[in-house]
Amino acid sequence: MNREIDDHKFCIIMCVNDREAMEEASYYINRLIIPEGYELEFLSVEDAVSMTSGYNEAMNSSNAKYKIYTHQDVFFINRNILSDLLRIFKDKDVGLIGMVGIPKLPENGVMLWNHSRLGALYCNNNYETWRSFFGTINGEFVEVEAIDGFFIASQYDIPWREDIFTGWDFYDVSQSFEFHKAGYKVVVPRQEDPWCFHDDGFLNLDNYYHYRRVLKDSYPEFFEGVERT
Repeated sequence: MNREIDDHKFCIIMCVNDREAMEEASYYINRLIIPEGYELEFLSVEDAVSMTSGYNEAMNSSNAKYKIYTHQDVFFINRNILSDLLRIFKDKDVGLIGMVGIPKLPENGVMLWNHSRLGALYCNNNYETWRSFFGTINGEFVEVEAIDGFFIASQYDIPWREDIFTGWDFYDVSQSFEFHKAGYKVVVPRQEDPWCFHDDGFLNLDNYYHYRRVLKDSYPEFFEGVERT
């Protein structure tokens, strides 16, 4: 689609199958402080067949330069998050920003919760809520190999790989790899307090290991010298 990109516009994109959760997330979106001279739109894709297909649909329908792909159970606690993203995106080599990431994926391709992660978030697992900080970020941001999909901000449009990731797992690592291949940085910002709350509850891992194999088969260059498992 040929469209003129609006470099003073943000678009928040969300795949939705629970309208009540979306409405709660929308409460926090509506409280965001929009930088002067900028516009914010919100696009929801209901009942998408996969995360990648839903994200592509919304990406292709918005002319916003800055897009935030997020889950329906993520709440933006930092009301100035848009200004903070703009500050980081002044570096035109930065393609993606995530709240949590990993400098190098382990050989099994799984971004383990406590395996050298960097970043911060508030989170909940149905039993308790807590604040998590991972590692130490000394500068404004740190480069990583992959970021967690609960929050992904971009300043460039690169198609999500809906041709191979047809479900709900590893789309975030795939997109991180796609941006690396295009020559862009993937980064995690320093957060004095977490910018987001992720109310993720229980995880569905029915197809997790299938898409882990898809990831490793599709991006062998990121696993060179690693014995396949």
